[in-house]
Amino acid sequence: MKNGEKMFVDQARIHIKGGSGGNGRVSFHRAKYVPSGGPDGGDGGRGGSIIIEAAGGLSTLMDFHYKRAFAAENGQDGGTRNCTGRDGADVVIKVPAGTIVRDAASGKIMADLAAAGDRRIIIKGGKGGKGNQHFATAARQAPRFAERGRQAGERDLILELKLIADVGLIGLPNVGKSSLLSMATNANPKIANYHFTTLTPNLGVVRGPGAGAEDFVLADIPGLVEGASEGAGLGHKFLRHIERTKVLIHVVDASGQEGGDVLEGIETINGELRLYGPELVARPRIIAANKIDLTGARENYQRIKRQYEPQGVRVFAVSAATGEGIDGLLAAAAQLLRQCPGTITFSEDYQEYAGKEPEPIIVEKKREHYFVVSGIGIDRMLGYTNLDTEKGNDFFQKFLQDRAINKRLLQLGVQDGDTVLLGSIEFEFYN
Repeated sequence: MKNGEKMFVDQARIHIKGGSGGNGRVSFHRAKYVPSGGPDGGDGGRGGSIIIEAAGGLSTLMDFHYKRAFAAENGQDGGTRNCTGRDGADVVIKVPAGTIVRDAASGKIMADLAAAGDRRIIIKGGKGGKGNQHFATAARQAPRFAERGRQAGERDLILELKLIADVGLIGLPNVGKSSLLSMATNANPKIANYHFTTLTPNLGVVRGPGAGAEDFVLADIPGLVEGASEGAGLGHKFLRHIERTKVLIHVVDASGQEGGDVLEGIETINGELRLYGPELVARPRIIAANKIDLTGARENYQRIKRQYEPQGVRVFAVSAATGEGIDGLLAAAAQLLRQCPGTITFSEDYQEYAGKEPEPIIVEKKREHYFVVSGIGIDRMLGYTNLDTEKGNDFFQKFLQDRAINKRLLQLGVQDGDTVLLGSIEFEFYN
């Protein structure tokens, strides 16, 4: 790799943590002639959120191999004289357009940032706790407690870049995809005559082929091999970048120089697409019979036409070396593209993120007479519950009952007097 050249990285794992809310303040107004004033404790500030945003000009996730952990700022505690604490600063994580954000634990999609400017709050900052001014009543005029700030969540994420290209060049290794891209666009991919030449997808812009046609982005997807759908030959890494392409151009070495029957080679790729995702093989496709200028290519071109044009797949004879047939191929791709919908996006199916499921709580027996209850739900509950007050203790007991925590502890064999660690606080269990 040359100095200053960025390595292409299309997947990264990071850890994120939202900022906790500031605690409410316990304070009473004091002045020269007011020795026993009312409560004036201010509220805690909101914790900072973790936001992921798609930014133009980025094309790789390489930066996340150097920085993997991100934490937002905590909110400031409330002050006296009803002063609210300062909110914590948000953290905005910039990623290339086309990045999917997955929860690492479940693998489910939390966000699909398909276009530059798309952004999503992945973890909201914790809410600031209320100061004691909010708890004054006619019967309780001097409350000596305040609310703690809520704890924010933290989790591991998988960032996965799926290139945004209108048309993708696919095919076995060394069939001439890079040469075709170079001839058709302003791209300048590295070209060499050996298998797995391209380990990085290359993109170029095709300047409006045909009357009324708009420019479109053409991607050279690295060569696939049999077993790619199961990860062979870095197959998953390559197939990932086909998922957003609207039209596929299947490039074939019509000369047969690479060995094997050309029709069998086409079916190998079709089979891998079908195994990776049935929707891929249903995408609009064109076959480019490349190297048509070489011996034996014309005969194979006719065989391919007889096999696939009755199935509705157009076949073009092209040569990336001489330029023959390329204009017609690109015009046909542009025509198919005009019939396709907008950007292909992926549904966000992370139910917990959407607030449709309660936050998970884990109950474990670590050793004899010692149990641990953990999870974001526990941390948040303890974050906004003041256990030193009767009201807070009642809420705490109701939480244990509603989430069946006591029941689960009993199922694990807890006994009166055993120690239970909830979050960062140890309790003695009594049923």
